[in-house]
Amino acid sequence: MPPPILEPIVVATENSPHAVRLLARQGKHTSPTAGYAPGYIQANLLVVPRAYATDFHSLCLRNPVPCPLLAIGSATSLISPTPTTPPLLTHPFDLRSDIPRYNVYHAGRLTASGITDISELWSSADSHVAFLIGCSFSFEGALMAAGLMPRHVEMGCNVAMYSTSRKLNPAGVFTDGTYVVSMRPYPQDQVERVRDITRPYAAMHGEPIAWGWEAVQELGIADLGAPEFGDAVEIKEGEVPVFWGCGVTPQNAIMRAGDKIKGTVMAHAPGHMLVTDVREEEYFKTQATVL
Repeated sequence: MPPPILEPIVVATENSPHAVRLLARQGKHTSPTAGYAPGYIQANLLVVPRAYATDFHSLCLRNPVPCPLLAIGSATSLISPTPTTPPLLTHPFDLRSDIPRYNVYHAGRLTASGITDISELWSSADSHVAFLIGCSFSFEGALMAAGLMPRHVEMGCNVAMYSTSRKLNPAGVFTDGTYVVSMRPYPQDQVERVRDITRPYAAMHGEPIAWGWEAVQELGIADLGAPEFGDAVEIKEGEVPVFWGCGVTPQNAIMRAGDKIKGTVMAHAPGHMLVTDVREEEYFKTQATVL
């Protein structure tokens, strides 16, 4: 099946990421962002009360595969972790409304799911700190260019995401977190090619952390047909599940921290990303220069 047809304004606008964000701000784009603004970096969002920002920052640094840190800041201002990293957003933005859907947590419990604006919850500039985390949607353009269409893009649905038993390195109040993984099925004989294509995208989770049917048990996944986040996708005969670190991991860490965290935590709804203004090749060119 062909990929889903994008809304005309998104593909016709000179800066398609800005168009996606404006549509989200207006409540006109509320669906997952896979396949939108192809070639541009997408990012996960987690917004924590300022008291827990240092702990969460440490969690990202200690777990760079599931939690690759792209930027830190406020609702309308971001700082990249290194001075050579290009700015993710070059047009005016507001993290409280420019993502299609959001989740809200209190004391580790999901209290609102899929809302389209969090401005009322995040009204004070100093109350919270925002973290942008790399997203595997950012390497899907490279997979598609190689003829390796992700199944969820083909089906026009959200990517399948699963809680696992693989533990995170702890940091501060985040002591019991585990990985969340995203899954894309591929033929067994294409797995090495998939690994090679995604390996350079370290800031977007990089290559898969596990693959094959034995990996389901190794990761402690209860049921491939019932992902905790996103949508189940078809796995065809001859294909195997391939798993990547996932930017929903921070939300899982929030839930596992429970009432250790006081106040409101906000995040993107899984699969509903912040589409940024920086192209993949521009971002990774600067990273390669640093390395």
